[in-house]
Amino acid sequence: MLDFINFSFLDVLDIFLVAILLYYIYKLLKGTVAINIFIGIAFIFIIWKVTQALKMEMLSGILGYLLSGGVIALIIVFQQEIRKFLLMIGTTNFSKRSFFKQLRFLHSEIHTETDVTTLINTSVNLSKTKTGALIVIERTNNLDFLINTGDKMNALVNEAILESIFYKNSPLHDGATIIRDNYIVATRVILPVSNSTKIPARFGLRHRAGIGVTEKTDALCIVVSEETGEISYIKDGEFILYDTIEKLTEKLREDLTE
Repeated sequence: MLDFINFSFLDVLDIFLVAILLYYIYKLLKGTVAINIFIGIAFIFIIWKVTQALKMEMLSGILGYLLSGGVIALIIVFQQEIRKFLLMIGTTNFSKRSFFKQLRFLHSEIHTETDVTTLINTSVNLSKTKTGALIVIERTNNLDFLINTGDKMNALVNEAILESIFYKNSPLHDGATIIRDNYIVATRVILPVSNSTKIPARFGLRHRAGIGVTEKTDALCIVVSEETGEISYIKDGEFILYDTIEKLTEKLREDLTE
């Protein structure tokens, strides 16, 4: 009766790997409508296992067919999330720095190295002069495949440097600037543009590019509109609403440390 208590090393490894998989699934789906679908599927799966254990053949059979027959539908529903997950695995850099960055959720307390205050202050200054800007902040997904499309840099995040990059007459202002570990690592980066029909017509290519990169990776994006000076914060392919600049700063800090 108690044989299941005898854990082997492979059992522990199995549980550990499943925990990592569930963590990344949650991280990909958190804050999106898909998380509710995922919870619903998990609930049906639990009921199915309970009915199997209780030998309720009819109900367990129906639920079993429902779950097995819905695989194709799930692939369609979670298309963007599956693509982001595969991209996350494919672009992972297994160097010592990136490997521990991927496992940083194991630490009880995490402090981001990114100077959030400088990024927000720069965005506010650019907003006042209606200077367009597109800033991408790397998190766990390696963005080397995007960095290679632009001009590489290695400059510490600084208000003056960022403002000079996005200055209208600057040769570097076109495209996106990528931030990694509080360093500006690339400018004039070409980003994938989102084809979503849900994006309001008033948003141009700069916003579509910001949505596109956050759909395909877990990067964060700050966009300053050249037409209105409005500052947009984009995460997981969606605009994140905020009331004040202080709230935006707080949200950005939270997202960089999660």
